[in-house]
Amino acid sequence: MDHQPKFFENLSGTGKAIGVLTSGGDAQGMNAAVRAVVRMGIYVKAKVYFVYEGYQGMVDGGDNIVEVSWESVSSILQVGGTVIGSARCKSFRTREGRLQAAYNLVQRGITNLCVIGGDGSLTGANLFREEWSGLLEELAQKGQIDEEAVKKYAYLNIVGMVGSIDNDFCGTDMTIGTDSALHRIIEVVDAIMTTAQSHQRTFVLEVMGRHCGYLALVSALACGADWVFIPEYPPEEGWEDSMCVKLSENRARKKRLNIIIVAEGAIDCHNKPITSEKVKDLVVQRLGFDTRVTILGHVQRGGTPSAFDRILASRMGVEAVLALLEATPATPACVVSLSGNQAVRLPLMECVQMTQEVQKAMDEGRFVEAVRLRGRSFENNLNTYKLLSHKKPDAELPKTNFNVAVLNVGAPAAGMNAAVRAAVRVGITEGHKMFAVIDGFEGFARGKIKEISWGDVGGWTGQGGSILGTKRTLPAKYLEKIADQMRTNNINALMVIGGFEAYESCLQLHEARSRFEEFCIPICVLPATISNNVPGTDFSIGADTALNAIVETCDRIKQSASGTKRRVFIIETMGGYCGYLANMGALAAGADAAYIFEEQFDIRELQANVEHLTEKMKTSIQRGLVLRNENCNENYTTDFIYQLYSEEGKGVFDCRKNVLGHMQQGGAPSPFDRNFGTKISAKAMQWISKKLKETYRKGKVFANTDDSVCLLGMRRRNLVFQPVAELKTETDFVHRIPKEQWWLKLRPLMKILAKYKTSYDVSDSGQLEHVAMHSPKEAETGAI
Repeated sequence: MDHQPKFFENLSGTGKAIGVLTSGGDAQGMNAAVRAVVRMGIYVKAKVYFVYEGYQGMVDGGDNIVEVSWESVSSILQVGGTVIGSARCKSFRTREGRLQAAYNLVQRGITNLCVIGGDGSLTGANLFREEWSGLLEELAQKGQIDEEAVKKYAYLNIVGMVGSIDNDFCGTDMTIGTDSALHRIIEVVDAIMTTAQSHQRTFVLEVMGRHCGYLALVSALACGADWVFIPEYPPEEGWEDSMCVKLSENRARKKRLNIIIVAEGAIDCHNKPITSEKVKDLVVQRLGFDTRVTILGHVQRGGTPSAFDRILASRMGVEAVLALLEATPATPACVVSLSGNQAVRLPLMECVQMTQEVQKAMDEGRFVEAVRLRGRSFENNLNTYKLLSHKKPDAELPKTNFNVAVLNVGAPAAGMNAAVRAAVRVGITEGHKMFAVIDGFEGFARGKIKEISWGDVGGWTGQGGSILGTKRTLPAKYLEKIADQMRTNNINALMVIGGFEAYESCLQLHEARSRFEEFCIPICVLPATISNNVPGTDFSIGADTALNAIVETCDRIKQSASGTKRRVFIIETMGGYCGYLANMGALAAGADAAYIFEEQFDIRELQANVEHLTEKMKTSIQRGLVLRNENCNENYTTDFIYQLYSEEGKGVFDCRKNVLGHMQQGGAPSPFDRNFGTKISAKAMQWISKKLKETYRKGKVFANTDDSVCLLGMRRRNLVFQPVAELKTETDFVHRIPKEQWWLKLRPLMKILAKYKTSYDVSDSGQLEHVAMHSPKEAETGAI
C-alpha cells in the first residue's frame, strides 16, 4: 500500500490557538520544547500563548496567559529549567479550579494545549480534557460564557511531552532532561574519581530517582561503579556480605577506589529503604575503608541541556504541533515520544497506566515484572551492568579455548575505550582469551598484540580517545603479515572498533578470504567515529560527544555575538563529507543555516541567507550563527563564505569565523557514548561467541560465509547485525558516506526553527500507536 507523501505545508493552523505550559518538576530541555512549539505554531499561522507557572497560571489567568511572538523564545534553547515557570498547583486538582482554568482559556479561544511535564501533569491534563464540555456547560449556565462559545470551543485537544530527569515514563525511551541529568552525574563522578584515587577512598553517591532507578543504573554503567542500588531490582538477601566481599576483592586487585551508586528510592527485597548513610556505615564497620557520602541533589536538575536533549525536545515540540493540527474530537490525548530513533505518538492514558503498573509491581514485590514493564532499554541496561560489574572466580568461568582480538581503527572517538572494556569483560565471562592489538592494523602487522585481562580495562569507560592506539592504515598492504600474526597467536575471531576505515578494513579482510584462510573467522565491526558516516547505522560511538563539544562552543560564541550586537559567526565543523555534525549542531545550537555536502547549494542560496540575516538584524535578535561542514563544497570555503558575508553585510552586520578543529575529537565521552559503546560491544561479543560455536569444526574455526563478517548498527528502533558485503551497495566510497542518511529528514526542522520557508515531509508521523508490551525475547534484539 503506497501512501501519498504528506507535507506539513498543507496543514494550516489559521484560526487555532495553542497554549503551552510546563508543569511538575523542571527538566533541562523544557525550553527547547517550548521554543519549538511556539515557532512551529507561529509558522503554521496559529496563535501561541504562554501559560506561566504551569496549571497555577491557567487557574489564575490574567497576565499568566500571554500571546507570544517569534522573538519571545529567542536565546532560551541553551537555558536549563523552564523560563515560563512551573508550580505545583492544588487548586487545579479541584473542579472549581478547573472551571476557572476553562473560563480563562475560552476567553482567549485556546482549545489546544501542549503540556510538558511528568505523569502527574499529563494525567491532570487528560482529566481536564474529559471534563471540558461539562465545564463549558456549567460556565454557560452561570452566564459567564454564551452558548455560541460552548459550540465554538466544544473540544479541547491535548498533546503531552514528557519532561522528567528520572526517565520514569513508560512508552518513551528517553524523557526530556534525562540525558542532561546523566551529564551532571557523570561530571561529578569523573571529578570524584580523581580525589578517591588519591586517597584510596570509597565513595557512596546518591542520585535522584524516588521511584525509578534509571539514572542510578545508567550512571553506574557509564562509570563502571562497583555496586548499584535501584528500586526496581533490590539486592538478594545477604547482599551486605556479597557487597563487602566484592569491594575488598577489588582493593586486593590494586584498585584504589570504590564507587557505589544509590538511587534515592533504593529498597531491599522487604521494601525497606537502603540509604546512602546505611551503605556507608556498613562499609566502615565491616571493612574499615575510608568512606564518604556525596548526595548530588538538585545539581542533577541544573545546568545547560545536552545536545541530545535539545534535539529531542525540538523534534518533540514540532511533532506536538503536528499532532494538535491533526487532532479531531475523536483522537485521545496523546504523548509524543521517542522510540529508538523514531518519533511516535502514543495514547496518553495507556502510558500513564503502564507507568503506574510499574509502581504497583514494585509495591507488591514483583520485581522481575517491574523491570520488564520499564521497557526493553531499561532491561538491557540492567543485564549489561550485571554482565560487566562482577567477575566470576576463574574456577567458575567456562573455558572455550578461543582467542579473540580487539583493535581500534581510524581516528580516535570518545567511547572507544568503553567499547574495548565491555568486549574484554564479556569475552572473559564467555570463556575466551582476550587479546588487545596496539595501533590498529599497522600494529597488528608488526606483532603488537598482547593478552588483556579483566582488571586491565578497569576505569576505561570515562577515558577519551583510544587507549589501545589507533591508525587509519587499511590492512590491504599488510595482508600477509597480518595473516602470519593471526596464525602465530591463533586468533579465532576479531572485533574491529572504528569509523569508515574499520568498515573498509573488514571488507578487505572479507575479500582476502580466498587467499588467506586465517581470515575465515567471525569478524564484527562496531561503528565508532565522530563523523557518524558509517553505513548500516544511525549512530556511531563518539558522535554524541563531538556534538556536545560543538554545541558548547556555539553557546559561548552566541554569547559573545549577542554582547557585540549585529555580529554573524561562521563556524566550521569536522565530519569529512558527512554533514551530520554541522546539521545536528545547527539544530541544537539554534543556528541560522548549515552548509553540508549532502544538500548542494549555490551562490543564490548564499545570497538568500545573507538577506535573511539582514532581515533578522532589524528585529531584537541581533546575532547570527552559520555552521559549515569542512568539505561541503570545494570552492565555497569557510574563508569564501566569511568574505562574502562580510562584503554583503557591510553596514548591517560584521562577521567572524571560527574553525573548531580537533577539539571535536577529544574530551571525556558523554554518557550516551559510554552507554552506547558498552552495550553494543557487549552484544557484539555475544554474537562472536555464537558464531564461534557455529563455525567450530574438526578442532578449528572456519567461517567463510558473508554473514560471518558483520557490522552492528542501530537502525531506527533496533540493533542489527548486517554483513559488510551487503552494505557495499549502500555506500558512496568516494565521499565515504552512506547513500541514504536518516538525519537529512530533520534538515527542514532546523530551517523552520530559523524562520525559513521550506517543505517538510511528515508522512512518517501521525499514526497513533499503542504502548507495546514486549516479550522477553524482544529484549535481546531490542533497543539500546
